[in-house]
Amino acid sequence: MAILGALKLAPSPPALAGAAPPATSTPARSSVHFHLANAGAAALVAASLLVADPAVAFIGGGPYGKQVTRGQDLTGKDFSGLTLVKQDFKTSILRQANFKGANLLGASFFDADLTSADLSDADLRGADFSLANLTKTNLSNANLEGALVTGNTSFKGANITGADFTDVPLRDDQREYLCKIADGVNSTTGNPTKETLFCS
Repeated sequence: MAILGALKLAPSPPALAGAAPPATSTPARSSVHFHLANAGAAALVAASLLVADPAVAFIGGGPYGKQVTRGQDLTGKDFSGLTLVKQDFKTSILRQANFKGANLLGASFFDADLTSADLSDADLRGADFSLANLTKTNLSNANLEGALVTGNTSFKGANITGADFTDVPLRDDQREYLCKIADGVNSTTGNPTKETLFCS
């Protein structure tokens, strides 16, 4: 690493002309000086890493670059096509975020605001949408098999054309609303949206 190559240990101070011979404790003092210099170098390296590498500076939240995505304002962010398996987006603001074609297997959107977000063609199997706001969200051709949508999850104005809701536990009022707007067939699973919702 360039940083390590640039660091040099400070030498022990030279003896002054005419000065008395060093005491027997000089080796001990030199050893302390050496270790202090090493400690300072290590601290500089650690600090530079935190500034230069966000992946080190922001640890947690999931595999998306090791960045924290929980409880964040991520309005309009582009996550399209990314692999975000089990990513934690709990309580985040994800308005108009783009998740088109993303792999969100087992991801958590608990109490997140996904108003007008694009989740089309996304793999949402086992994802948690409990208490999430999915108002005007694009869920077209998304695979939500086994996703969790308990609580007051809102689908008002959502586009669910071709979405697969197989094994998604829905309240009667949620199912009734979704059946009114359900249409299409999921291109990945081959399941008609209305059948996965058990629409009459």
